[in-house]
Amino acid sequence: MTPAQARTRAVTAAPRERPGAVTAASGERPGAVPPSGARRVARVLALLLAVAAVAGCQRPPGPAPRPSAATPSPSSSPAPADFVLLSEVDPSITVDIRYATAHNFVGRPVDGYPEPLCLLTRTAAEALRRVQAAARAQGRSLRVYDCYRPQRAADDFVRWAKDPADAKTKAEFYPHVAKSKLFADGYIGAPTSHSSGSTLDLTLEPVPASPGATYRPGQPLVACTAPAGQRFADGGVDMGTGFDCFDPRAHTDDPRITGMPRQNRQLLRRLMEQAGFVNYDREWWHYRYADEPYPDRYFDFPVAVSSLRPR
Repeated sequence: MTPAQARTRAVTAAPRERPGAVTAASGERPGAVPPSGARRVARVLALLLAVAAVAGCQRPPGPAPRPSAATPSPSSSPAPADFVLLSEVDPSITVDIRYATAHNFVGRPVDGYPEPLCLLTRTAAEALRRVQAAARAQGRSLRVYDCYRPQRAADDFVRWAKDPADAKTKAEFYPHVAKSKLFADGYIGAPTSHSSGSTLDLTLEPVPASPGATYRPGQPLVACTAPAGQRFADGGVDMGTGFDCFDPRAHTDDPRITGMPRQNRQLLRRLMEQAGFVNYDREWWHYRYADEPYPDRYFDFPVAVSSLRPR
């Protein structure tokens, strides 16, 4: 998922009009003022300025300026023309959109995910295709968990995090962290760079790919920090924790992750960075395309084919 504040950014304000230059009331050159008249005018002006200064000192101070709002207003219009289905750009990448299912930390399909699709800006999707080619050369392939995420989904995460009574997924997704700390620890938050369309969550999988286990609602949950042979097997390689594991062990460079899981994390990061993506250091699965086309926009159209403009 997106971390809570994988990258919180202020929306770019609309350009302000620049005030025009002050111009004279007429283009005529004012006439000369006699010296005596000039002295009288100067005395009158000085008196008026003094009165204004005294009045200003006696005026009670105004309210302090308010800081601008930090949370942007999302755009709910259809997707821009350069948003695409990842499957159309590279059908060889496995798409496993967890938030369209019940197997995620919320425990149900998330608002804004009517279809299990990966939508991305074309720029990010083309870069990911290059990553896939490099991964295949290493005997690996990509498995994508989440891509574009509507603002309404990020808001759904926040509502869930603020409900202490809902802890049905704790045993798997945050077994060692109190739910009340998910905001402070950077796991949950809004807005998220996912809503800009060039951020995704992913892992590596072997070639040929394994279909992975099938989640059955109500089945016993196993901690995401458990050994690879015990926790939920989704078909990805061993990264030391499961996806969306709210735990320090999920930090990309956590020193407790050693051996092959550490090598797998390093390989994923190296492949992604070579294609222009940047990792969020608290989640080994989270990457943002650095040269994203909409760095200050947070979209809210649903994850569905109908959100894309006709080609």
